[in-house]
Amino acid sequence: MATINDIPDVILSNIFASISDTRTRNSLSLVSRKFMLLDRATRVSLTLRGNARDLFMIPTCFRSVTDLDLSFLSPWGHPLLSSPLSDTDPQLLAHRLRVAFPAVTSLTVYARSPLTIKILVQQWPGLKRVKLVRWHQRLASWPIGEDFVCLLEQCENLNWLDLSTFYYWTEDLPPVLQACPKVSASLVHLNLLTTSFAEGFKSQEIKEITTACPNLKNFLVACNFDPRYIGFVGDETLLAVANNCPKLTLLHLADTSSLTDVRGDPDNEGFTSEDAMVTKGTLVEFFSGLPLLQELVLDVGRNVRDTSMALEMLNSKCKDLRVLKLGQFHGICLANESQLDGIALCSGLEELSIKNCGDLTDMGLIAIGRGCSKLSRFEVQGCKRITEKGLRTMACLLRNTLVKVKISCCKNLDAAASLRSVEPIHDRIQWLHIDCVWNGWEEIGNSEPVGLSFWHNQVEEPSSLFSLMGSEYDHEMRRKKCKYSSDVSDGYILENNGFWCKKWDRLQYLSLWIGVSELLTPLAAAGLLNCPNLEEIRIKVEGDCRGRSKPSERAFGLSSLALYPRLSKMQLDCSETIGYALTAPSGQMDLSLWERFFLNGIGELRLSELDYWPPQDRDVNHRSLSLPAAGLLAECLELRKLFIHGTAHEHFMMFLLKIPNLRDVQLREDYYPAPENDMSTEMRAGSCSRFEAALNRRHILD
Repeated sequence: MATINDIPDVILSNIFASISDTRTRNSLSLVSRKFMLLDRATRVSLTLRGNARDLFMIPTCFRSVTDLDLSFLSPWGHPLLSSPLSDTDPQLLAHRLRVAFPAVTSLTVYARSPLTIKILVQQWPGLKRVKLVRWHQRLASWPIGEDFVCLLEQCENLNWLDLSTFYYWTEDLPPVLQACPKVSASLVHLNLLTTSFAEGFKSQEIKEITTACPNLKNFLVACNFDPRYIGFVGDETLLAVANNCPKLTLLHLADTSSLTDVRGDPDNEGFTSEDAMVTKGTLVEFFSGLPLLQELVLDVGRNVRDTSMALEMLNSKCKDLRVLKLGQFHGICLANESQLDGIALCSGLEELSIKNCGDLTDMGLIAIGRGCSKLSRFEVQGCKRITEKGLRTMACLLRNTLVKVKISCCKNLDAAASLRSVEPIHDRIQWLHIDCVWNGWEEIGNSEPVGLSFWHNQVEEPSSLFSLMGSEYDHEMRRKKCKYSSDVSDGYILENNGFWCKKWDRLQYLSLWIGVSELLTPLAAAGLLNCPNLEEIRIKVEGDCRGRSKPSERAFGLSSLALYPRLSKMQLDCSETIGYALTAPSGQMDLSLWERFFLNGIGELRLSELDYWPPQDRDVNHRSLSLPAAGLLAECLELRKLFIHGTAHEHFMMFLLKIPNLRDVQLREDYYPAPENDMSTEMRAGSCSRFEAALNRRHILD
């Protein structure tokens, strides 16, 4: 009998080369020595971990690697080529990296200073793709453009540049692009969507960049659409982008105010006090000048009114458009009669995001569902006039394609209403975001399980509002009415308590927003009781702890997530939770006690990977792991990977050594401004190195 080992090496090599998923390749390499050698010979992408001072640990067996990521080397955020614990010559480390990876053409690196960039590009002058990372501040003493001069002068083949997580000054880039016309003209991808910018690129700077880079296909930039600011982006800038870069297939123009991951005011009706200087006629001309667009993001942050007619042009002018995100656009779909209009005419869209549309109604959602029949992903945020009925009807229309949904900051859609609105696709949806706004479900969830009684008032006849749907809606209503039958194949299961409940068969990723004083426990009662395949969850906790009284409950409710049997990955983001890092006023809790509240019960979950963002004190730029948090994290006995996006004292980190199979731990200060000082055990490179050495000395069973 022939086995896989009998397949010729040439064919096996092609099979391995076609596998891009890192974990799959890692598993295959453990099958046999032959598979291990094939994996090493064909692997083209590699992310290095470990300490930069350990030259002897640099692997030399991956000679085919072309994509190398050095941004996660330890100690994270410290100068890569000048380790404070080593007398190693920076040129020697760079040389060893080049010898180990001679074929690199794509590089990602944390460049704390221009020296790092200068030394590395000398080793790989043939670089085609570069991503720079830096959360620390740019020193004022550096000359303008110092970070980019060597890169563009020495890498003549450069065609892809990502600065989305690199802090610099906006005036650094345009002069360098203009001084290196050959490289600038060869750029096809330029990502300037830097989240740490306060004001973004000015109009003139965007014009200079697009003029210098006429062959761009992907252009992402943070800017300012507020007409009260000097250099705001308006009609003139949009037309300049279209005229200078007609080959664009991907374009993101985002106001800096939209880049912060902060929930807006729930009482805001979607309109801002100022209108953007973007007119309907300009939008039509703008769309006409970019016929190759496949993905477009216009997150303006200021009102753009009466856009229905302009958006109708997208379908005829940008025939390849598949992804569209609009922020602060109003009048996108009037839906006055049964005839489709506005964005509903973009029938080729596969992903659509609508943010802060002040006049979007249920009828607009239904029209979008009818017209955009290929949508696989739909996001709606800050739209105050839509309700459960409209979104539920849209989900019925898109049942065959829709698998990813985000519902956020919509006044009429709390957690339970959001889940009811996507109920028609509960057996198909794979990715879901909702806001944990309970509106009374805190009490209901503790006493009445989700089941038959949950739906008593939900079965209603088609009204004239939804008669436009025809057979699709009638079919859905019939399905709802017969859901009490014993047939469980329709996605309902009978619980031990005698109640029927939905089964979210394919839901793999769940994202939640929750206010700082709310509890997580009502989640199951609101409708997410049975998710057998949920593997990953992201929880964003946001709010100001200052002035709040002590929570009535002992724990936030993480232990309630234990009912999801396959949950293994979590991102717990408390970075927008504000409080007192040091001594709190009398009668209030400091952040260490809030961390105890948030993390209590996390040890009951069977997590293998955890990303944790501690809460912060903005007044002192303090975002650090506390003693109670370290102790509670140490109770996660099945953790393999733990990344703390903040700082921590060395003796707190030593608590984590109690986790038996913990393999990968790192402190990442990936927020702006990252702490500059190296005067405490929270950030000292020696502290990080001692902890990693202790971690690596342990014997891990598997």
